[in-house]
Amino acid sequence: AEDGASAEYDRLILATGSNPFMLPVPGNDLPGVISFRDIHDVDAMVDASAKYRHAVIIGGGLLGLEAANGLKLRGMDVTVVHVLDNLMERQLDPTGSKMLQKSLEDKGLNFLMGKQTEQLTGKGGRVATVRFKDGSEIPADLVVMAVGIRPNTTLAESAGIHCNRGIVVNDTMQTYDPRIYAIGECVSHRGVAYGLVAPLFEMAKVCANHLAEYGIGRYTGSVTSTKLKVTGIELFSAGDYLGGEGTEDLLLSDPKGGLYKKLVLKDNKLVGAVLYVESEDGNLYLKLIRES
Repeated sequence: AEDGASAEYDRLILATGSNPFMLPVPGNDLPGVISFRDIHDVDAMVDASAKYRHAVIIGGGLLGLEAANGLKLRGMDVTVVHVLDNLMERQLDPTGSKMLQKSLEDKGLNFLMGKQTEQLTGKGGRVATVRFKDGSEIPADLVVMAVGIRPNTTLAESAGIHCNRGIVVNDTMQTYDPRIYAIGECVSHRGVAYGLVAPLFEMAKVCANHLAEYGIGRYTGSVTSTKLKVTGIELFSAGDYLGGEGTEDLLLSDPKGGLYKKLVLKDNKLVGAVLYVESEDGNLYLKLIRES
């Protein structure tokens, strides 16, 4: 610590979280270029929406779309830039993604898909333009980078603890030093880093059991689910929503009516689901997936 204080421990828990990832492009440090991670970022968005017109959201995932919707509701002209062709590709299959994009376009959001950001340029001491690798560019008074997170492993690495895209832990949340545990977004468990709160609670329960010497708890990974909080759009996905070899899909698709439901089965068990529009069935499907 800065004051020179130190404390001995029998067991130590690292819960250092994650940091937002900022694209390593020229101009990413200009005023008006922010992440979407904490209350300070939200305050910056609210302030910008009262003064400026053009907002560009880089990242078509869950956080990016929620930021885009919020800025649109505050009167800004919003463009979402995504490097892939499908929005929320970690939570939606291509059909659900296209339906979502259409609904958001109907709400007035603009989309540039398959675009790679090359440079941010400024004017008058603030960001003014986003330029892409294909040579095109768009105006931007505010740029929000919502392109993911990186586990914060600085402390663990400085202590010599093994890290690989996160602090590597086993099923009892122990690092390579068995006296040191890690939980949350800083963790890599079975090669997976979770950026959601539900897995954190599951990790914490296992860790607490172990620390209490009630050592029957094991964390074997989480079945995650997603709900989009954009007003007027109800969407739910969970589990293995894409499917693959050995799976079969049950589909109810009515794109014109804005209805799409997909259940993914494997060995007669539910392993994934996409609901658009979401209904009260979402929690039931999630329970079935987790128990299968």
